[in-house]
Amino acid sequence: MNNSVQAKIKTSGLTEPARSWSLVRTGLWVSIVIAVAAVIRRVVALMHPVTSGPPQMVALDAVFVSHKALTLAHILPALAFVLLIPFLYARRFARARWVERILFPLGAIVGITAYAMSTDSIGGWLERSAVLFFNTLFMFSLLRAWQLQGEQNRKLEWMTRAIGILLGIATTRPIMGIFFATSPLTHLAPSQFFGIAFWSGFSINTVAVEIWLRSRAGRLKLERTAVQRAA
Repeated sequence: MNNSVQAKIKTSGLTEPARSWSLVRTGLWVSIVIAVAAVIRRVVALMHPVTSGPPQMVALDAVFVSHKALTLAHILPALAFVLLIPFLYARRFARARWVERILFPLGAIVGITAYAMSTDSIGGWLERSAVLFFNTLFMFSLLRAWQLQGEQNRKLEWMTRAIGILLGIATTRPIMGIFFATSPLTHLAPSQFFGIAFWSGFSINTVAVEIWLRSRAGRLKLERTAVQRAA
C-alpha cells in the first residue's frame, strides 16, 4: 500500500465510514444468522423427514430428501463458508491467511454444487435462471479475488462481492416467508413463487453490496482492511 493511500486513510473523516460499516456489519450478521438457521433447519429435515404439517412444507422437504447427498454436499460447505466470513473482516485475524485458503475451495464447492442442484429447481426455469446467473457471478467474483493475490484492496473488493451474492440466499428467506404466509390468499405454490423470491433476494444483495463498494465509506473501509492485511 503506497504512502498516498495511507495518508488518505489517516486524514479522512471517520464518522461516516464507521457509521456505514456499522450498518453493513449489522446486515452481514443478520444474513449470517438467517443462513445458518436455514442450513440447520434443512439438515434436521433431511435427517428426520416428517410427513405431517403444512402440505407445501412437507412436499418441499420431500424434494430435498429425494437428493439428500447433493443437498448436504451443497449446504454443509456453504455453512462453513458463511461461518468464516466474519474472520475475513476482523482486525484480529487480519494476518490470518488460513481464512482465505479455506474460503476459496469452499466457495468453489458451493458454486459447483449449486449448478448441480439447479437441474431440479422447485421454481422451474425462473428459479433456475436466477441460480445460473447469480451463481456464475459468484464464481466469477471468487475467481477474480483469487487471481488478485498481490493486490489486497482489489482482492477484498471482489471477495466482498462474492460474499454479498452468496448471502442473497438469506435475503430470499423472508421473501419466501411472505409468500408462504399469504398463500391462503394468493393461492400461489412454491413452484410459482420460488423463482420470484430467488431473483428478488439475490438482486437486492448484489445491488446493495455494489452500491456500498462504490461509496466513499465502502472504499475507505476496504482500504483500511487491506492495509491491516498487508502489514
